[in-house]
Amino acid sequence: MKRLLPAPLLSTALFVLWLLLNQSLSPGNLLLALLVAWLIPLLTRGLRPLPVRIRRPGTVLRLGLTVVADTVASNLSVARLLLSPGRPRHGADFVLIPLELRDPNALAVLAMIVCITPGTAWAELSLDGSMLMLHALEVDDPQTLIDHVKQCYERPLMEIFE
Repeated sequence: MKRLLPAPLLSTALFVLWLLLNQSLSPGNLLLALLVAWLIPLLTRGLRPLPVRIRRPGTVLRLGLTVVADTVASNLSVARLLLSPGRPRHGADFVLIPLELRDPNALAVLAMIVCITPGTAWAELSLDGSMLMLHALEVDDPQTLIDHVKQCYERPLMEIFE
């Protein structure tokens, strides 16, 4: 069944949706619904994420709490920066972070984590996934940021996904 339908649940949903939207059970419409339900998942299989097997659920909880704590701290830091513009500050900068993480799902989670944290404006993964370029609003010491991302985010993600 897996070979015939690359994504059975998606195919079923597409088939039913097609019939509902067209409000017709004519033979031609049924044939077209079957074609759409088979062809769309077949053509888009490369876009679907890889299956995920979480290895350490406790680490997921710890990582989630770390992200929440870092987001709150970063929000306060950005608010302080915006509310006291005369205060001396460090400039914005791009920081290159070498990565050991290789799982595509874990790399996507890492990119989302660093992008939702206020004070980071942009992140880009290198094509081979070995480097994360992160733009931070205020960079005192790039190595401190690198160590924080590797210790607090990359290491737990490696435990969870690899």
